[in-house]
Amino acid sequence: MGAGWAWLGFALMTMVSWGTYGVFLHTGQMAMGDPVNGRYKAFLFVGIAYFFVAVLAPLLVLRLNGATWSFPAKGLTWSLIAGAVGAAGAFFVLMAFGAKGTPTVVMSIVFAGAPIVNAFTAYAFHPPVGGLANVRWQFVLGIILAATGGALVALYKPDSVAQSVPASMVTSAEQTKVSH
Repeated sequence: MGAGWAWLGFALMTMVSWGTYGVFLHTGQMAMGDPVNGRYKAFLFVGIAYFFVAVLAPLLVLRLNGATWSFPAKGLTWSLIAGAVGAAGAFFVLMAFGAKGTPTVVMSIVFAGAPIVNAFTAYAFHPPVGGLANVRWQFVLGIILAATGGALVALYKPDSVAQSVPASMVTSAEQTKVSH
């Protein structure tokens, strides 16, 4: 892949990372063995991972590249907002799992809806030249297809094999149902 296509490689790596994120996060939450606080425990370790990947790694790269330590207020502010929005999204994913959402449904809604939100946010921040008159029908169709795809995956997901819920999290009433 030539230098002109490097962006696609990185985009595909992001797709794989974020595409596995929800399943891994749900698995971590369930493996905590704590039906009340498992999601918060999992989120704590997400934060620790973010510290290593999003704090220590960039500090090292900046140092190795001899970067200046000047951070313009506007760049700093928008970057902090982006980080807060991303962290809030991760937290809300865990809350959705805690409210009985499954990774298949929750992440399908997130990943089908996020491009739609992104399109409207990008439009608001960087409107196309000529305004709405320059929005092509393919763009509108793409938004409709993204929404439709997310809804179809959420509504018609295949039944999964029994979820791997730790025995300590199964109530006695649920155990009675299983044994009969």
